[in-house]
Amino acid sequence: MLKAVRKSKARAGEDSFAIVASRYNVRYVDSMLNAAVDQLKAAGAKEIKILRVPGAFEIPAVAAKLLKGDYSFAAVICLGVIIRGQTGHAQQIGDAVSASLAQLQVQHAVPVIHEVLLLENEEQANVRCLGDRHNRGAEAARAALEMAEVMRGL
Repeated sequence: MLKAVRKSKARAGEDSFAIVASRYNVRYVDSMLNAAVDQLKAAGAKEIKILRVPGAFEIPAVAAKLLKGDYSFAAVICLGVIIRGQTGHAQQIGDAVSASLAQLQVQHAVPVIHEVLLLENEEQANVRCLGDRHNRGAEAARAALEMAEVMRGL
């Protein structure tokens, strides 16, 4: 059951955030991206670096480069939408992205927020990406803010 988007009380402080977003299924991803940016700005993020990539499969490569570089992000938010077709390709992409993002998060001890959605159809994408009530981009930003607080407290 989907839960309504709630307001976050987390504050960004002096934190900077990166967002890696797919251009594939752009209508849905752009809606998530806009909602994430709005949340981060409202929390007072120092910097929001946005990088666009062709598709979901390319997201981990850019996330890895951000985490290995001279950047200092409190979290990296990854946004994408994969809609199942008639073959198993979508599942393969989803599995590869999930495994890669989990590995990056552990290797670098930096939160990597995974909102690369593997969905059955466009109806699911509409509900999860286009509305204010259930926007996964807003949820991703709130998770990034909360994880930044947790990491600051360690």
